[in-house]
Amino acid sequence: MDHLDDLEARSVYILREAFHHVKPLAMLWSIGKDSGVLAWLAMKAFFGRVPFPAMHLDTDMEFDEVYRFRDRIAREWNLDLKVVKCPPVEATDPSLPPAARAAARKTLGLANAIRDFGLKGILLGIRRDEERLRAKERVFSPRDETGQWNFRDQPPEFWDQFNTVPPQGAHLRIHPLLHWTEVDIWEYVKRENIPVVPLYFAKNGKRYRTLGEKDITHPIDSDADTIDAIIAELRATKVPERVGRAMDHESEDSFERLRAAGYM
Repeated sequence: MDHLDDLEARSVYILREAFHHVKPLAMLWSIGKDSGVLAWLAMKAFFGRVPFPAMHLDTDMEFDEVYRFRDRIAREWNLDLKVVKCPPVEATDPSLPPAARAAARKTLGLANAIRDFGLKGILLGIRRDEERLRAKERVFSPRDETGQWNFRDQPPEFWDQFNTVPPQGAHLRIHPLLHWTEVDIWEYVKRENIPVVPLYFAKNGKRYRTLGEKDITHPIDSDADTIDAIIAELRATKVPERVGRAMDHESEDSFERLRAAGYM
């Protein structure tokens, strides 16, 4: 097995463990590169069809290209797409900085979805290398009744032995891609020929390295207009992946506050 085979096998194992032990279960699908790989792996894990809903937390502020891609891929992959409309920004914590407050709409949308669908498990496509706080995550990460995350009190996970029992009255966040890197994602996208939103590829010297809401996500300077060029760029750069996310440039604890409160 090569490196990508090993990553794939571990993620498939996590997906099957989650499906076997945690019900009801849903997968967050942000339409980005990571959640695209997550959905692809779920199809591999379950013989061609994702057996749980793909849930998009929609703020009505995605790029037009993202909405077109979402609707096309949901049809082509036969996903059980659930579009969850997020509450307005006025419903979020007014003490947060502006961009973090806009992002917090998805926290509220997810809390509503967990309540309305009675979910005990949520699959997400986050990775440890994305952001320093995410490095503290576990594969099966418990959340309390309010959806909050106590990152100082996480269960041990040795030898891929996971605690798959949700807390009483609460739920688990499950992260099958936690051990992947950004380069791993793009190498796997290339190998598997997984479709991605065209905004990832450079046009007129700009491209999006991550995709969020259009009012709080900005492109980076880049001429990488192919997957090979993106991989080469990532191998050379020392710039953080989330450099284009406005909330990451606000107060130092913004992301920590969002994550502790239930942000993805």
